[in-house]
Amino acid sequence: MLTEAPPRIAALTATLKPAHLYTPPNRGEWSANDVLAHLRSCADVWGGCIATILAQETPTIRAVSPRAWIKRTDYPRQAFQPSLDAYAAQRTELLTRLSALMPEAWSRTATVRKGGKPLVQTVHNFAERLAIHEQTHIRQIEEIANTVHS
Repeated sequence: MLTEAPPRIAALTATLKPAHLYTPPNRGEWSANDVLAHLRSCADVWGGCIATILAQETPTIRAVSPRAWIKRTDYPRQAFQPSLDAYAAQRTELLTRLSALMPEAWSRTATVRKGGKPLVQTVHNFAERLAIHEQTHIRQIEEIANTVHS
């Protein structure tokens, strides 16, 4: 699933005119560019957690919301294609890191602190969260593309 996300987004948006990439299908909804910006933010946060777990022995990580993280970026204002290219490059880097893991490394842990009780999360937890979360948003981009083409 992690491998498929960038090319799927590219295929879904390949025929969209630039104006359609930045226009939400309905008031109060996200545009394709907004969705991509959100996916990049999630990849930054959760991919960063994976990198930290792999680099340190049982680290403690402060939870960061991708919705809060995006406010520190200019992702929503970036041009779509360069943003998609950056997302794809980041994914290639993550996949390279994950494909080199020995099976036991997927179980490496971190303690994640947020408002309540600390959670113990694994590399697998973060990779799975990223993959599943992206599927919802890829369907969202597909709906946007279908709306534009109707």
